[in-house]
Amino acid sequence: MKSILCFGDSNTYGYSPYDGSRYPSDVRWTGVLNELLIKDEVQVIEEGLVGRTTVFEDSFRPGRKGIDYLVPLLETHHPVDMLILMLGTNDCKTIYNASAQVIGLGIERLIERAKRFNPFLKILLISPIHLGEEVWKDGYDPEFNQKSVDVSKGLEGVYRRLAKKYRCSFLAASDVARPSEADQEHLDREGHLALATEIYKTIKRNED
Repeated sequence: MKSILCFGDSNTYGYSPYDGSRYPSDVRWTGVLNELLIKDEVQVIEEGLVGRTTVFEDSFRPGRKGIDYLVPLLETHHPVDMLILMLGTNDCKTIYNASAQVIGLGIERLIERAKRFNPFLKILLISPIHLGEEVWKDGYDPEFNQKSVDVSKGLEGVYRRLAKKYRCSFLAASDVARPSEADQEHLDREGHLALATEIYKTIKRNED
């Protein structure tokens, strides 16, 4: 049986924008994707973590620096046939003051690490959904500001160029899903379903 490792943040974890709980497996995009691929004898492995970044250290929550965990997780779940990489939203936080280009450098390091570990590993790079226009306002997430919204919108172009450079498959999550109105940041049930469906189509289109 082939396996796909999904390495991401809270939108891979399945964080509910309504109450902060975790959506059940049959709602999370990873779980939906697993059901879509089960007939192809493909197992989807979930490795989503709330607050995960590409290369930045979170001063408030330890263990969120993605670069430190990607290869160990590839080793843990070996053999892995495909890596789905969707990170960058948390890198848009005010505390990091990172541009889309700098966040892209972090994603590039992750891709390079994965390729060094397994040169034959297939990678699907996904640029995340855009942050909502009001995510920085009172009642939403104080870790973001207005600039964060613009930076999140710039990730697609940067990631698309990286995907071409490293011969990865590419998908812009923002083309098929948007953040919930409830928190301006996380996918709702419909968003998870839409993203899973598009990821499935992308995987099937890029099969050898």
